[in-house]
Amino acid sequence: MDFNAFFHIFYQNLIDTSILEIVAVVFGLVSVWYAKKANILVYPTGIISVLIYVSICYDAKLYADMGINAFYFVMSVYGWIMWSLKTGKPGHKHERPITFSSRKDNLISIVFFFVSLVIIMLLLRYFKSDDAAYWSTNVPYIDTFTTAIFIVGMWLMAMKKVENWIYWIVGDVISVPLYFYKGLVFTSFQFFVFLIIAVMGYIEWRNKAKLQLEAS
Repeated sequence: MDFNAFFHIFYQNLIDTSILEIVAVVFGLVSVWYAKKANILVYPTGIISVLIYVSICYDAKLYADMGINAFYFVMSVYGWIMWSLKTGKPGHKHERPITFSSRKDNLISIVFFFVSLVIIMLLLRYFKSDDAAYWSTNVPYIDTFTTAIFIVGMWLMAMKKVENWIYWIVGDVISVPLYFYKGLVFTSFQFFVFLIIAVMGYIEWRNKAKLQLEAS
């Protein structure tokens, strides 16, 4: 695709973007920015975005992403609770600190990823087995892969682990062209910005975790 054709498609998709998608993008961007700052407002703003995307992804036939956004809602509630809980000894309670994943955490993450991958693919095969058009491209497989990545990232974020950003970065890199291909240009742009913020978030969380280790 040449340069002019690329921007023609981008412009046309931009015109076709719905108001609902724009609202979801705005709240999604705000949510990720709050995540970068380790601010608990990441969850209420994120909940608004993911509930809208459940509808958007269904219309775009991104069924795995529809499921992940429903899962995000559940995990957002879980993360909101986890971030609200104070840790430490009685009389010395403090917010859950940002920490690095342990070897056990990393093993759980890897197992969680592959289990999610298999379950999502089986569910798609069951519910979409008769949709030849859906399976005629690589989209279902890429969609499933990113879904499994984001599931792990969401769980690690709820636990305030630095490594959550690595999963978001990988998923964002894949999602940018995926959503553009599906004609959701604003969502594709959102994931591009997500990618930038995720890199910044990883650096910021890593530095905070190192400072906490040095202070302990």
